[in-house]
Amino acid sequence: MTASMTAGSGRAGRSGAHGDGAGAPVGLQDLSRSFGAVRALDGLSLDIAPGELVALLGPSGCGKTTALRIVAGFEAADAGSVTVDGKDVSPVAAARRDMGMVFQSYSLFPNMTAADNVGFGLRMRKLRSAERQRRSAELLDMVGLSPQARSYPHQLSGGQQQRVALARALAIEPRVLLLDEPLSALDAKVRLQLREQIRALQQRLGTTTLFVTHDQEEALSMADRVGVMKDGRLEQVAAPDELYDRPATAFVAEFVGIMNRVPGSLLGQDQVRALGTVVPVHGAAPAGPGGDVDVLVRPEGLQVAAQPGGNGIVTSRTFLGSVTRISVRLSGDLTVKVDHPSAAAASMTPGESVQVSLPAAAVLVTGRR
Repeated sequence: MTASMTAGSGRAGRSGAHGDGAGAPVGLQDLSRSFGAVRALDGLSLDIAPGELVALLGPSGCGKTTALRIVAGFEAADAGSVTVDGKDVSPVAAARRDMGMVFQSYSLFPNMTAADNVGFGLRMRKLRSAERQRRSAELLDMVGLSPQARSYPHQLSGGQQQRVALARALAIEPRVLLLDEPLSALDAKVRLQLREQIRALQQRLGTTTLFVTHDQEEALSMADRVGVMKDGRLEQVAAPDELYDRPATAFVAEFVGIMNRVPGSLLGQDQVRALGTVVPVHGAAPAGPGGDVDVLVRPEGLQVAAQPGGNGIVTSRTFLGSVTRISVRLSGDLTVKVDHPSAAAASMTPGESVQVSLPAAAVLVTGRR
């Protein structure tokens, strides 16, 4: 691969097989993988469009890292296939898959400068020294590290090291970029800065990207689509706003963001009574008419008003800027969290009586715990 990435062009310039430099479509078809009695992947299928950034999100052990390693070629699936640009790459060695990878642990060579680390993959591809140096300089400039070109990894901060790792992955102009929890070892401020930079670079270069993370905020803020995994399967794949506002399952609803469970009773298959209000049901009901269910509703989906003799008592409040999160004990051990505009929350102090209610919007219901 001898073409260069043109600084300021907004896209990697290429010659040869890769045409205009756009990312390639990636397909995961019915992937299965077991480790002894543990089934890490159970028929996982996912299509990623050219230039799209898809995040795999889920708890530890859900299979997201196994899926990434199979795409990279570091693991072999027991069944199923991985395609890039419509071609099955399952039998292709990792080094020949035209993919860049960024790890959580940076994995920089400690005896190489930042520039040499970035140029390592280019050296393996036999590019001449002058071209490697020029490309390394371009990539370091792209990630804002030109002044650190001659620094060694131990002389760089964690965030700087991860930017060098990102530049190294992009230097080979991969059609697919794989990110394995790349920000989890960094502090909150650096994580925020770097995720914005990674997203901006990915959009600029048009590189198809698969990103594994357990951080909900990271996935929702960076990805075009998010796939939530559980027990080796995808529970839902959707745009971040759809995933948050219209979760397909109770697991997705409670894994992404904060979710209240409020007891309710089904009225037919499309209505439920909860908190004294009848509201429509989103999706399939888990029981027949009259069945007891839990209504899942986010803190911003509940309404609260100060009211003597109301259905709840304020137990605590947390100021979050424009909203205040109010914890309300409704009955027994049932406590819900309600997000209320801070300007109107001054009177809702612990011990005060309030009325919590549901607006008319559709809600997701699930079996009673």
